[in-house]
Amino acid sequence: MIYTEKNMIDRNLLKNIDWILIGLLLLNSMIGVAFIYSSSHYLPGNYFLKQIIWIILSSAALFLFLSIDYKILVAISFYFYIITIGLLGVVLLFGKLVAGARSWIKFPFFQVQPSEIAKIALILILTYFFSKYRKDYISWGKGLLGVALTAVPVFLVALQPDLGTALSYIPIFLLALILAGLNKKTFVYILIVILTLGIAVWNFGLKDYQKKRITTLIFPGQDPLGSGYQILQSKIAIGSGGFLGKGFRKGTQSQLRFLPARHTDFIFSIIGEEFGFMGILLALLCYFFFLLRLFQSISLSRDRAGVYLIFLLAMMISFQFFINVMMVIGLFPIAGIPLPLFSYGGSSLLTNYLAISLVLNVKMRRFYNV
Repeated sequence: MIYTEKNMIDRNLLKNIDWILIGLLLLNSMIGVAFIYSSSHYLPGNYFLKQIIWIILSSAALFLFLSIDYKILVAISFYFYIITIGLLGVVLLFGKLVAGARSWIKFPFFQVQPSEIAKIALILILTYFFSKYRKDYISWGKGLLGVALTAVPVFLVALQPDLGTALSYIPIFLLALILAGLNKKTFVYILIVILTLGIAVWNFGLKDYQKKRITTLIFPGQDPLGSGYQILQSKIAIGSGGFLGKGFRKGTQSQLRFLPARHTDFIFSIIGEEFGFMGILLALLCYFFFLLRLFQSISLSRDRAGVYLIFLLAMMISFQFFINVMMVIGLFPIAGIPLPLFSYGGSSLLTNYLAISLVLNVKMRRFYNV
């Protein structure tokens, strides 16, 4: 009898898996593979094959996470957080130096970027602390605890230095505060603190090349061969695509290597150049339905922890998507933030698959033991 009931529960859980969300996840991932191939097929390294391997490994990790109740993952989030912070410390000491940043731990056949996985760890631990808070407004104690939990990875990643990834943790924390209950006075105080820190970082924290990236956002033509080169080439690539584009593997900016980071940060520019306005529109629609499915999942959570998880994970992906698109069209400084699922990168892909796994986890268990 016990064996039969257990299997019945397993079958019921499988029935509640959102296969549409998984389908949209894979669809967007394969769109990414196609354009990674187009932008890098002439380069050594077989980046598109590596991306396919990462999709397979990330899918396996997704289903592995599904086998563990999200409540257990939230309950042990502190240990996950400590391990992740430890890995960020190891990166600073022994990490591989890539493009001026020590962000990678190198293994014999692959390398991992712990700062990406840290996003999941931060969301889990913020969910653990804030989802239990039942008052109308968040207390200063809880708020300061959240600041401390967020400041540690921000500080360690900024030291690599990887300012783009470090700043991506801050919206996660602010959204968690808003969801927990943030009164207007506290919100104003936080804005003042952020503004003060921003001025301090500009004067004492940013290096000259980082300041140039911000100033060239407004005046990209002031340094067309230096800090403004990427923005100008990206705009040229997207603009030259016209309505229908130049065709697959026929983009001059990508094939002639004028556009840097074609298969990573500027993959969206490749879509615009090769398939034009219509290609961008179709890619945005595929991503829109993917994000819409994520946000629709919030209402299907059975508890506060589930709401926190889905909301923060959906906003994490949405934030990265928005910043990357704004970046490649010249409305945001070049921050080194990849386009989730589209850009090449195993660590980023794995992080986003784990995020979707947690969303699926919450949805499939909404009727479990209720």
